Amino acid sequence: MNRRLAALANAHGVSTWYEDWRHRRVEVAPETVVGVLGLLGVDATSPTAIADALAAARAVDRSALPETVVLTHGRSRTLPGPGVVTLEDGGRRAVDGEFPADLPLGWHRLACADRDVTVVVVPRRLPVSPDAWGWMLQLYALTSERSWGMGDLGDLADFTEWAGANGAGLVLLNPLHAVGPAHPVATSPYSPASRRFVNPLYLRVSDTAAYRAADPATRAVVDALRPDRGPLIDYDEVWAAKRHALELLHPYAQPVDLATDPALTSFATWCALAEKHGNDWRAWPARLHHPDGPAVAEQRRQLADRVAFYAWLQHLCDEQLDAVTAAARSAGMPVGVVHDLAVGIDPGGADGWQLADVLAQGVRVGAPPDDFNQLGQDWGLAAWRPDRLAATGYAAYRDMLRRALRHAGGLRVDHVAGLWRLWWVPPGGGAAEGTYVRYDAEAMLGILALEAHRAGAVVVGEDLGTVQPTVTRGLRGRNMLGSTVLWFARDDNGDFVPPARWPRNALATISTHDLPTAPGFLTGEHVRVRDELKLLGTEVAVERARAAADRDRLLTMLRAENLLPDPTPQLPTVTVASEGAEQRTDAGPALPDATAAPDDGEVVVAMHAALAASPTRLLGVSLYDVLGEVRQPNMPGTVDEYPNWRLPLPASVAEIRADPRVARIAELLSAARPRPADPAAPQQ
Repeated sequence: MNRRLAALANAHGVSTWYEDWRHRRVEVAPETVVGVLGLLGVDATSPTAIADALAAARAVDRSALPETVVLTHGRSRTLPGPGVVTLEDGGRRAVDGEFPADLPLGWHRLACADRDVTVVVVPRRLPVSPDAWGWMLQLYALTSERSWGMGDLGDLADFTEWAGANGAGLVLLNPLHAVGPAHPVATSPYSPASRRFVNPLYLRVSDTAAYRAADPATRAVVDALRPDRGPLIDYDEVWAAKRHALELLHPYAQPVDLATDPALTSFATWCALAEKHGNDWRAWPARLHHPDGPAVAEQRRQLADRVAFYAWLQHLCDEQLDAVTAAARSAGMPVGVVHDLAVGIDPGGADGWQLADVLAQGVRVGAPPDDFNQLGQDWGLAAWRPDRLAATGYAAYRDMLRRALRHAGGLRVDHVAGLWRLWWVPPGGGAAEGTYVRYDAEAMLGILALEAHRAGAVVVGEDLGTVQPTVTRGLRGRNMLGSTVLWFARDDNGDFVPPARWPRNALATISTHDLPTAPGFLTGEHVRVRDELKLLGTEVAVERARAAADRDRLLTMLRAENLLPDPTPQLPTVTVASEGAEQRTDAGPALPDATAAPDDGEVVVAMHAALAASPTRLLGVSLYDVLGEVRQPNMPGTVDEYPNWRLPLPASVAEIRADPRVARIAELLSAARPRPADPAAPQQ
């Protein structure tokens, strides 16, 4: 690659090479670098443009104050001269040559050397996470006699209260992020329209004050709209029914004061416009592309009723999430509800419209090729522009975290390595034709720590796969947890690592939503379905043999750790003659039958015993595993070929409570992770 282009890329945090999953150096194509630089507003399309951009980058005064200063609490920093810090609470402090080490945590402003910059004082680390276990729940999959065709926040409150009363210390959810209001309704919780607002499909209609205030005739009409539970979740049917019901109830609701939350007003405006023009704002009339434009203001006036309706739905979501938080607190959960933060957003959604000034327009986030995805991954998600985040004081990032943590005892950050770097694919490129763009990890991680600290929340980073050592060190240094998955806990020979060697600071689980369930793994369902969907990269016989070998390796580890009984003893037999006929009689000591296959149910219990035997702080248990579901929630590499995110649990809330398999796992984990006498007591 041209040295000038490489230098320009480095100046703007764009990688010109990366190390692949085999630890080989891969050079990035120059046209990819040029394309990604263009997404950052840097013209590198000609030698002259590169020279000019490089000269401008080198002319930047590195000693000057950055546009946002992130300062770890207790530390100081040299300043270019005297100045004044305006504290978050309105107080003012004079500074002379350096920041004082006792600045309080929070968001401040500094006026110094003719500049006015944001100052964020962040904690060194979060409090140590308590030791606890809990249930991993795809909320849409949870159903009851009161829910409408899919799980809702009422189901979640009931489940949380029961789970806490039976030893669980946390409930880990799928993302509850908002999706577009127009049909078809998006099914993937990881491609949201907004990470700042909540999906109203999760509302329980009958738990609203408006339902209670409505006259009996209206309630009867609303009740009749309830869809039945089907073999697959039909989001369109559920949303059509709930939206109609909530529209009938809206006249009975107290009005929402839109003036108190401009971001909510803007989001509700997007929802009203999406009803008319579709969920992708990029396909709307050009005059509506700018949220602050006069055409949008006029539409907001004309659609005032719909704007008010969608703002009210978010108000209801807040109320019902408050009830969930209260249920966790009353049950004595040391952690509570852990929400999931998706790595990105649908660029055509509400956040893409409202936050366009801090997003890289046209980029698609994904991952480079690896052993499982030879062509790379294109998630189709939008990405923050690191330069624009810094220039705006990280306000959009901060506000997203605050809303995500509003009702959270913890936050799981999907693809947490994205706080350090993200794989950007420029327009026109394939998934493999991208490169990494660096972020200010100290700022991204520090702000996350600050907002989690203020919310009293645990942070779990999803750091699976090939991640840089700096990611693991960064999480550990701030008392944030990583992720450990049984399927991936192996040594260089592919053998399963004993749970005693699993890391302490992590959330340990058997599987994830993108991997086979425990019963599916044991039965080879993951091979069968991938063969059916033409997703196997090798012959099915090879994959079946590999799956069988993996099962054997798992059983070997479980038996070696005394977590699974040895094969059922087989008594040897001798043959004796009796009145001219042969007769078999048992004799001699019992010998193990090496060919005896253990019961899959007992193996699933042994897998959970492995979780319990680990030193890992948090343990997550999937209801899919415990209830014997062989189908995994999501099948990577598919869209409509597989019922992704539409599989209900095989049991209702009431049936889950009464299931002896559930009780057995709860007893096992509760014995390994007993509740502390005082949940607030510090852990060792």
